[in-house]
Amino acid sequence: MFARLQALLAALWGGLLLCIAFVATPSAFAVLERAQAGAYVARVFAMEAPISLAIALVLMLVERRLSRDEVEAGGVSHVFSARLLLPSVALFCTVAGYYGLQPMMADAKAGHGVASFAALHGVSLAFFGVKGLAVLALAWVSQLSPRRTS
Repeated sequence: MFARLQALLAALWGGLLLCIAFVATPSAFAVLERAQAGAYVARVFAMEAPISLAIALVLMLVERRLSRDEVEAGGVSHVFSARLLLPSVALFCTVAGYYGLQPMMADAKAGHGVASFAALHGVSLAFFGVKGLAVLALAWVSQLSPRRTS
């Protein structure tokens, strides 16, 4: 049951990130004025960040539970499996990319700060891309490789 939950959450999370990257953000900039689209996309990311934090933590807890169950069944413990490492990478990218860079981007928009808005936006985009790849890889790994215990 937990293995299916893990695969389902990873797939749903990956779908959310793909929708944001390829539907919501481009559509906003296609139909709204630049300032309005920026405000809309900022709101989308403000909603996505806590969702990503919660899902990453749940997936990490599920993986720890599955690993514990495997050890109790006589299996070998994998402390740093891909199923634990990938949500950890996504969690780091969320914290650094949104919670770390967002205040700096606001300062750069106001004309303060050490880096330009464009540079910070590029770094933020890179973090979002890495997060998306990590989540999609997790969904792939969760679906392809069977659980070690049943």
